Amino acid sequence: MPETSEFTSATTFAVMAAWVAGALAVAYLAGVMLSWTLHRLGRRSELLGDVASLTRRPARAALMMIAALTAFDRVTDEDAFWRNNVHQLLLIMLIAAFTWVVSSLVMVAERRVISRFGGGDTEMTDADRHRRKIRTQVTLLRRIAIAIVVVIGTAAALMTFPAFVDLGRTLFASAGVLSVVAGLAAQTSLGAAFAGIQIAFSDAIRVGDVVVLEDEWGRIEEITLTYVVVHLWDERRLVLPCTYFTTTPFQNWTRQATELLGTAELDVDFTVPLDGMRAELDRLLSDSDLWDGRVGVLQVTDAVGGYVRVRMLVSAGNAGALFDLRCAVREGMVRWLQNTSPGALPRWRVEEFRGPSGALQNHDNAPRRRRANATLFTGTPQAEQRGRAFEGPGPEAQAERADSLDVAH
Repeated sequence: MPETSEFTSATTFAVMAAWVAGALAVAYLAGVMLSWTLHRLGRRSELLGDVASLTRRPARAALMMIAALTAFDRVTDEDAFWRNNVHQLLLIMLIAAFTWVVSSLVMVAERRVISRFGGGDTEMTDADRHRRKIRTQVTLLRRIAIAIVVVIGTAAALMTFPAFVDLGRTLFASAGVLSVVAGLAAQTSLGAAFAGIQIAFSDAIRVGDVVVLEDEWGRIEEITLTYVVVHLWDERRLVLPCTYFTTTPFQNWTRQATELLGTAELDVDFTVPLDGMRAELDRLLSDSDLWDGRVGVLQVTDAVGGYVRVRMLVSAGNAGALFDLRCAVREGMVRWLQNTSPGALPRWRVEEFRGPSGALQNHDNAPRRRRANATLFTGTPQAEQRGRAFEGPGPEAQAERADSLDVAH
């Protein structure tokens, strides 16, 4: 009898395996046909094309799990000791497949919205500002939706275990414990997630924005629920938490528009021909494709220390063009000074002093003597009088004041 029972169990298991394998094969072929049909229809509809490309594998997995679970339940004896364990395993796999399908559909929705409202690249132009805003918000919503779907799928899979069902009922019955857990999470993980949501919908930064932070210049490359990736100008990546952008000041060069102003400064000699420099600046800007034609001004901003500081204010359509334009203007002006006015380049002047005999004297002595006689508060009666104005009353003034007080008494 035991041998007969074991033979019957083995036969039942073999039949069950054959049915499940056949169901998996049929479901796989059905998935292939479904994908082929969607690809054919996707030639006319971009939506169906995205569904076919993004849900091909998860749809096949879901169909195969449905077929396997259905075949297993129909051919398996309910008295088999291993039936419940296999059934639970197949059910968990089916839940995972459906979670995969729903997540893929969320990605399809993201691609369609970006294609319609936020398509295009992330060039630093004002026309792309609205599209970059839509792209940032939709990408963040997709991450939130997928996270919610995964959490729900994980909870559904855990609810197949009786122990987790009892634990869930206990937690839902204990409102106090849930409030404490939610409060702790809001201070840590949820705090960062809320900061990411605030960044996306407050429009403080968008994917593709040019920013200056931590003494670094770069553009926003990625925004997640917990961190932001900044692509720096030298190909490095600066990863910052979302809370940084809600608590720390930073510069956003493309917040409202992409046009910017920039300066190129030079220290030159007092003999520099300013009119010639202005004419050369106009020529450099008119010959450059980087200049947007808005601003091109040359001004003298300082004249101390033996130099004249010349500032050239220029404008460009975006940050990258502005940087290249400043470098081109600075280089062109230096080359112009070298070719046309070499005497206007910065120089130090040294003067020699010779005595009556023609011998070279120490050139610092005479200026030092003149400086000693030309002080502000000492050296002359007028200077000393000015100095007393900033001091307290001297002995004579104090004695006169004391005598006047005695007379008054």
